[in-house]
Amino acid sequence: MAKKSKRYDSPGRDIARNRRAKFDYEIIDRFEAGLVLLGSEVKALRERGASIGDAYVVFKDGEAWLLGLHIPEYAPASRAGHEADRTRKLLLHRREIERLETEVNQKSLSVVLMSLYFNEQGRVKAQIGLGRGKTRYDKRQTIREREDRRESDRAMKAARRR
Repeated sequence: MAKKSKRYDSPGRDIARNRRAKFDYEIIDRFEAGLVLLGSEVKALRERGASIGDAYVVFKDGEAWLLGLHIPEYAPASRAGHEADRTRKLLLHRREIERLETEVNQKSLSVVLMSLYFNEQGRVKAQIGLGRGKTRYDKRQTIREREDRRESDRAMKAARRR
C-alpha cells in the first residue's frame, strides 16, 4: 500500500472567514463554489491567507466572477506570480448560476463571499451566500439579541454556581 504524503494544509482548514457578512446581510442561502486560481495564489493562500472583507460576486455572460478578493503576492514566484486583486472565476453548476443570477436581478439580492477553505482533496473552495442587505434597524436588533443572549447565559451560569 502506498504511503500517503503529508500535506502542508489540513483538510477543512479555513483560510479566511467574512465575519461581517452575517451582520451586514440576512443570508438566505449558501453555495459551495470552486475557484480558478494560479499556482502562486494557492501557495500564497497556504502561507498567508487572504482578505475577503470586500469580496462579492458578479455575473457576466452566464459566468460567475469574484471581485474584491485580495490574495497577497507569493514572493518566491517572482516572474510567474499573480496580481493580488485580480478578478477570479467561480466554478458553479449552470443551474446554480442561473438561479443566483435571477435572484440577484429580480429580488435585488446580493451574493457575498462567506469564507475560503481547503477541502479534503486540498482544493480551495469558496462558500458564497445569497443575502439581502440589512437596514440600520435590523443591525441594531441583531446587536440587541446578541446582548440579551449573553446576559441570559451569564444569569444561567450564575444560577448553576449557587
